[in-house]
Amino acid sequence: MSDIIRLTAAELAAELRAGSISSVEATRAHLDRIAAVDGDVHAFLHVSDAALEVAAGIDARRAAGEELGELAGVPLAIKDVLVTTDMPSTSGSRILEGFMSPYDATVVARARAAGLVPLGKTNMDEFAMGSSTEHSAYGPTRNPWDLDRIPGGSGGGSAAAVAAFEAPIALGSDTGGSIRQPAHVTGTVGVKPTYGGVSRYGSIALASSLDQVGPVSRTVLDSALLHDVIGGHDPHDSTSLAQEWPSFAAAAREGARGDVLAGLRVGVIRELADIGFQPGVSASFRASLAAMEAQGAEIVDISAPHFEYGVAAYYLILPAEASSNLAKFDSVRFGMRLDVPGGTVEDVMSVTRDAGFGDEVKRRIILGTYALSAGYYDAYYGSAQKVRTLIQRDFDEAFAAVDVIATPSAPTTAFRLGEQIDNPLQMYLNDVTTIPVNLAGVPGISIPSGLSDDDGLPVGIQFVAPAREDARLYRVGAALEALLVDSWGGPLLDRAPILGGAR
Repeated sequence: MSDIIRLTAAELAAELRAGSISSVEATRAHLDRIAAVDGDVHAFLHVSDAALEVAAGIDARRAAGEELGELAGVPLAIKDVLVTTDMPSTSGSRILEGFMSPYDATVVARARAAGLVPLGKTNMDEFAMGSSTEHSAYGPTRNPWDLDRIPGGSGGGSAAAVAAFEAPIALGSDTGGSIRQPAHVTGTVGVKPTYGGVSRYGSIALASSLDQVGPVSRTVLDSALLHDVIGGHDPHDSTSLAQEWPSFAAAAREGARGDVLAGLRVGVIRELADIGFQPGVSASFRASLAAMEAQGAEIVDISAPHFEYGVAAYYLILPAEASSNLAKFDSVRFGMRLDVPGGTVEDVMSVTRDAGFGDEVKRRIILGTYALSAGYYDAYYGSAQKVRTLIQRDFDEAFAAVDVIATPSAPTTAFRLGEQIDNPLQMYLNDVTTIPVNLAGVPGISIPSGLSDDDGLPVGIQFVAPAREDARLYRVGAALEALLVDSWGGPLLDRAPILGGAR
């Protein structure tokens, strides 16, 4: 395996600035890695034809003495939920097969402006509906730790690409855990920013009040560096927060120096103890808490009594919003269109949506349309929004007593492909610890916490902070990351089978 692809984004950026590696060399190394292993992993739906040309342009600008961003020349993978002008944007669905957007998503435009080099578009559950990337219309992505297992979802492609050293960093989206849960099962870092902290303009909508774009990486610092690039106010996004944000990279570097854990109050939710975590997940979580406590952190038992209703509320709110958002795929304006000789517009729409949408998308559209229908709105969608308010109050009360909340990032390690595909309820429960974060709009981060004693697969710990306190998560995450990496004798991914190539 090339030494270049083993570098973190921060290390690669430093080598690029020093001139010891060119962006063309870095990009070619990652394209070679994709060619070597992605036939097995299937992290990418489309690989850019222009990546080397873009990289050469960055090298030329650097050689001319131009002042470039810190990540200039670093390759980037992009979840296919984000529209791009030079590559298809399908959101993992047949109904958008081959669709070319007339504009870039804001986060993609900002990444290009900062000099990052798009490698391609990553696989995902169709319209981000799923926890395993098995619901992609283009076939499942496989977990690089074990090719018979799922890489999480809906952003399993981005997480798998980073874990398999096909890209140093990636963009993802998180509606109920779709960045953090894949990070948990692939041994990577995933961040769901404060709602409104990163633009959603150009992110194909699933549930507009829950969706959030964020970074995927192998280290906390790398996520922070990418967050600095893509974050900030965007006038194109009506939900974008108009405020100045601190440097998240500076926060991560502060955390890595090691003195931020002393006196930190870490909340542990007592109600989550009974939801059935896999023993190895619980053991890793407790070990991480013990490591923090040894550095002076205070572990505080807290209550969040309405969290147990989070999954139920989420699976009323999300389908309702998805039903509305996906109505635009009507066979008239863009996307797939199937002809019905002599048929009406309604006939064409019906057969097109039937052929273009997968089973999981149809299931959620039906559920959401029902929840919004006359006579049921108040009983279902309205009631779910009331539960959402109660969960937000749980967070407010908790953060009056603690600085961050810690949970396992997901209940289990990566399950086997096909194991839960016919059990939607069990699949939905994979996001039980991540969903409340989206319902409340607060930021969350998942970092690797070790390998499960049950099966030797990676697990993660999630930290949650108050809204707009994303920098706090980077400080805490980097501090624990430094402790754990020291105890492991190196990065967790050094212990993965992918180092010898995908099996």
